[in-house]
Amino acid sequence: MNKQNISKIKFFFLGLQNRFIDNNSTFKDIKVVYTAGLKEFKGIGTYFENKINFNFNGITSTLTIEELLNKISEDAQQYDSLTLTYRERGSIITITGDNKNVKMTTKDDKSEESKDTHENTSTLLNRDYLIKVGKANDLLKAIGIMSKDGKILNDKIRKYNQIDHYVELIDKELDSLPKDKTITILDCGCGKSYLTFVLNYYLTEIKKVKCHFIGLDISEGVINSSKAIAEQLDYRNMEFIAMDIKNYKPAEKINMIMSLHACDTATDMALALGIKVGSDLIIAVPCCHKELLSQYNYEPLKGITKHGILKTRIADALTDGMRGMMLESKGYDVSIVEYISPLETPKNLMIRAQKTSKERPTLLKEYKTLCKSLHVTPALLTFLEEKWKS
Repeated sequence: MNKQNISKIKFFFLGLQNRFIDNNSTFKDIKVVYTAGLKEFKGIGTYFENKINFNFNGITSTLTIEELLNKISEDAQQYDSLTLTYRERGSIITITGDNKNVKMTTKDDKSEESKDTHENTSTLLNRDYLIKVGKANDLLKAIGIMSKDGKILNDKIRKYNQIDHYVELIDKELDSLPKDKTITILDCGCGKSYLTFVLNYYLTEIKKVKCHFIGLDISEGVINSSKAIAEQLDYRNMEFIAMDIKNYKPAEKINMIMSLHACDTATDMALALGIKVGSDLIIAVPCCHKELLSQYNYEPLKGITKHGILKTRIADALTDGMRGMMLESKGYDVSIVEYISPLETPKNLMIRAQKTSKERPTLLKEYKTLCKSLHVTPALLTFLEEKWKS
């Protein structure tokens, strides 16, 4: 290849170099094909500890991205043409060059897409899924939704619908997060982190958002399971920590806090942490509600609360309603919506809170007045008043 076009290739390579340095956690591989006459010479590079293991002509070298791209551009001088393919999660960048022309194209990575007939899963909802069978197969297999041969498992259809609907319900809120930097998402009480992996996939590969995920759970067992799935998927933009939510103090700005089915006051720990760190977005799907049931006492409702089932339902509504009030008093716009059908579980509400303003002292006063009237001290209030542990 002539020197003029080699210079053009180096210019495109500079963009790739900056892309890798800026966010190599989504890098998959880099492939190069040189041609000389009718012969092809191929090389492939894979990620290794912020560098790339590059194999060409049977020899593997560990190089920085700068060293690798310099080597490729120098070697290209010996050949008639070059095709370089740089793959990252969700995107493919292709640079081609010969003595006549040099060009670069970027497209979505559709290498995993396939037509999904759902032949064996006819009970799937007739809807346009955000987490699509085909493209998301690796993810769905890793979290146990799909079989090895690419079919949604019959006993996982409901779970598949739930996780897709979760993403659908918060899609608008996700668009409100900063777009000019890497966003950090914290999953409190992450368990096996299925939804965290789904959000990672959706933000990174569909919405093309730079993101970093942190999963917290007190159980080392589920943390180890999450680490194993992340390694299997090669999701390097994730970390998992075994510790109590109350003891966690982030070293970076948290843009979103999520909590799914954290039992009883564990949801309040997550909400309190989100408020304390000023998270832009807080998403919670509460689980069991026990705390206020044993506390609240409101004389005018005695004729109703003497019935245990009604007292329990009122306690559930008070718990989530007062959580919403506290979030509003701290400057969040709050919506409480149905997450899944009550036929599947009575614990089916989602709390969505988006930070939009400063604290509202008047609303906090109303909250505390209500606490006094009901004779309750909610855990959320207690957690918010606690100081960080050193």
